[in-house]
Amino acid sequence: MAMTLMNRAISSTETVGAFRISLNLLRNFSAAPAAASTPASENPSSDSNKPKRRKKKNLIEVAQFLPNWGIGYHMAKAHWNGISYEITKINLYKDGRHGKAWGIVHKDGLRAAEAPKKISGVHKRCWKYIPNLSKTTPATTAADVQAA
Repeated sequence: MAMTLMNRAISSTETVGAFRISLNLLRNFSAAPAAASTPASENPSSDSNKPKRRKKKNLIEVAQFLPNWGIGYHMAKAHWNGISYEITKINLYKDGRHGKAWGIVHKDGLRAAEAPKKISGVHKRCWKYIPNLSKTTPATTAADVQAA
């Protein structure tokens, strides 16, 4: 089979075309057995079983799905333990995926500072939403209950 293809190629008037065809044949014959012997080609479903890694999100991407762009909600970097920011202000860039954010630091659920400060590392892909500390509602006091 290879010889008949080579004879057809050589019989043409273009020697450059014959040279290209012979190189393509050589490449195809040398690559075909190697590809057939790989375990991935024997079991093509093995790649589909592997779960895809999710791309981690920056602070803006986490906040965009929360009401009011996450203002009043708590967020923290994934590697922080016991430290979070209560978001107070977000300035978005035009693309809607980047920007600046300000917040109040909380340590172990309690405020560590009174004034908001600019949050560093907003664009790093390691932010998470802290659901159990979010949107603190004003606690009802005994006086409020008695007045009602």
